[in-house]
Amino acid sequence: MRPPGRRRDGGVATAVMVLPATVLYTVMLIVPVGLAIYLSLTDWDGYSAAPAFVGGSNYGEVLSDPEFRRAAFVTLLAAVVGTVGMNVLGLGFGMLVSRTTRVSSILRTILFYPHVLSALVVGFLWSAILGTNGAVNSFLTSHGAKLLPFLSDPDWATATLIAVLVWAQFGVSTVLYVAGLQTVPQNLLEAARIDGATKWQTFRHVTLPAIAPVVTVNLVLSLVTLLKTYDLVVSLTSGGPAGQTQTLAYLILWNSFHDGRLGFGSAQSVVLMIVTAGLALVVTRLRRRADQGAHA
Repeated sequence: MRPPGRRRDGGVATAVMVLPATVLYTVMLIVPVGLAIYLSLTDWDGYSAAPAFVGGSNYGEVLSDPEFRRAAFVTLLAAVVGTVGMNVLGLGFGMLVSRTTRVSSILRTILFYPHVLSALVVGFLWSAILGTNGAVNSFLTSHGAKLLPFLSDPDWATATLIAVLVWAQFGVSTVLYVAGLQTVPQNLLEAARIDGATKWQTFRHVTLPAIAPVVTVNLVLSLVTLLKTYDLVVSLTSGGPAGQTQTLAYLILWNSFHDGRLGFGSAQSVVLMIVTAGLALVVTRLRRRADQGAHA
């Protein structure tokens, strides 16, 4: 049994080490969230001296706003399709480059490189490639073909936005899957081969259960990242055509600062925060159930 003095000294040391992280967490997360919730109950333009308290009227307007519903649909579509695409591509390429060779290392760097670029740069890059006067359409028209409305048709623009999001982000999933695949016990893989299991059976019953925690982390990270998509929308489509590719994050910032409705934008951000937390929790629980079923 330790003397009381050592126990107190240990508690003080622990408190001192935890204090910086606690202060940072409070300042960077708790205070902004609390401020957003407070502002969502007011009618404030961001400049006047005192916000006018309006209760829950902003939330009523948010839920009845067709523009918000359209942005929510685009955001959820991009999040769901993008999450599936990022993880399928990430896992596929991760299995291809999981070996520790020089070629694999080079390929990992190439696959991860799009994520290193600023999202604004990525948007401008693909706009120059796929825009009405971009490289692809210039090539098509020079050969007598019709223009493809990558960014001028609502459906095409939404699909293009999702595709660029996946291209820019799947490198992160690839790196995480490579790390997970390298932890799969080789003796289990060898035992599966000796037992005559096919590659699919080995992947389904050995590899996938072993990397289940990585799958969960990848799904949640992908979902949260895509739900808050903003900068790529700004540089690729600017929310167009006719506002059809506006995401919730884009709409929130537009309403808050362009329209001067900071209270209304804060209410939208609180709704997005709740939806994001709820979806992340659902995905985590579903993955845990799947993991438990696989090990049962």
